[in-house]
Amino acid sequence: MGLVIHSDDSLRPEDLTGAIARMWEASAPKLRSIEETSPPGAGAPVFTVEGRYTAQGWTEWTQGFQYGSALLQFDATDEGWFLELGRERTRDVMAPHLTHLGVHDHGFNNVSTYGNLRRLALEGRVDAADTEVDFWELALQVSGAVQAARWTKTSEGGGFIHSFNGPHSLFADTIRTLRALALSHDLGHFLYEEQDEQVDLLDRLIAHADATARYSLYWGEGRDAHDERGRVAHESIFNPESGAYRNPSTQQGHSPFSTWTRGQAWVITGFAELLEWLGTLDDEELAPFGGRMHVEGWFSASCRAACDHYIANTPTCGVPYWDTGAPGLAEIPDHAEIAADPFNDHEPVDSSAAAIAAQGLLRFGRWLKTSGDADGVVYTQAGLTATRTLLSEPYLSTDPEHQGLLLHSIYHRPNGWDHTPEGARTPRGEACQWGDYHLRELAVLVERLATDKTYPTFFGPEDTHE
Repeated sequence: MGLVIHSDDSLRPEDLTGAIARMWEASAPKLRSIEETSPPGAGAPVFTVEGRYTAQGWTEWTQGFQYGSALLQFDATDEGWFLELGRERTRDVMAPHLTHLGVHDHGFNNVSTYGNLRRLALEGRVDAADTEVDFWELALQVSGAVQAARWTKTSEGGGFIHSFNGPHSLFADTIRTLRALALSHDLGHFLYEEQDEQVDLLDRLIAHADATARYSLYWGEGRDAHDERGRVAHESIFNPESGAYRNPSTQQGHSPFSTWTRGQAWVITGFAELLEWLGTLDDEELAPFGGRMHVEGWFSASCRAACDHYIANTPTCGVPYWDTGAPGLAEIPDHAEIAADPFNDHEPVDSSAAAIAAQGLLRFGRWLKTSGDADGVVYTQAGLTATRTLLSEPYLSTDPEHQGLLLHSIYHRPNGWDHTPEGARTPRGEACQWGDYHLRELAVLVERLATDKTYPTFFGPEDTHE
């Protein structure tokens, strides 16, 4: 593995607790401000323009990040106001997301809200009646089954959860929405289709992960002229009638033959979290899919490939540019050999991709180390290095007038949705809901690692599954 991120091998989670405390202090007033300017019914906040969150009106896929962020703020600080905000808004606002048949975002909206509340209850952090926990769990059962119903069969006999673009479209992002299927399966749920056909959610989870590994990931085996191990295609196109694979594509990247880095980040963290979850399943559950060694083997190979490519193509600080093939990078000599410059006039960076990927690097590193693989330290240190960068200027926003927490994120570069300040040539200085949420989620993870508190997973404390 050719390293580019210049990892500090001496860096430890406890070295970052001071910066994390500073982040939480900056975070609290921003969440209060967003609640005032983006109340229910006003449209979910998506990204900032000149420091103020604006709505986009496109599937409202960020609403769960808004209220999930409040729950993470409580998680870290024990401030009850944020718990009650997240709790009440989840109850009163999030129900339509549970039965939204038109999106692939259930793992974002619903696991960030109902899932975080359930996790906090299982950890003993939230005083909740059994009926309230039952309500959260019923919501998660429904969400996972509805997400699994968005299904396209492939000609190889597998299938995938198709994106909001339609049955022809597999998004790399969707790997992290499998959390919804995992929780629904954990809770003993399944999906009924036509003529009472019972669909196993574990089967669909593994099939979608397999499709992602086969088609979203590249393996350096000559698939096409741009085949690099670990590269990720944002979108994969299929013939919806036959299920045959047709070609790579993209919606938010520069090209089907380059890597949109946020899509790669979703793949890294999606596979890393699922590897942790597989450890909670009985061997008998995995036997129909080739057994534990087989399933964990290709999950970990997929995660490792994406991690290696991310590390090799990301600037030394751990923050990537928005796409590895962005044409303006040719104007930044050796851009991957130096720290990223969010103020350059050629191509923007995407700090949100770094926040998502850093968590995956840390989780995968820990999983490898607990499996006895010494390579785990490489991914752990890369994740910590990126985290340290994000917790400091110019990425962390401490300005109380700016509603964003993590600056220099990118939403949709091809569509030109990201704000470019006057006098600049590239977007910069703004934040997005998923970037802010994942920085908070990353901070919870690192702080737990630093203090030996309960290791946080979407499925609850590990010892409850033993």
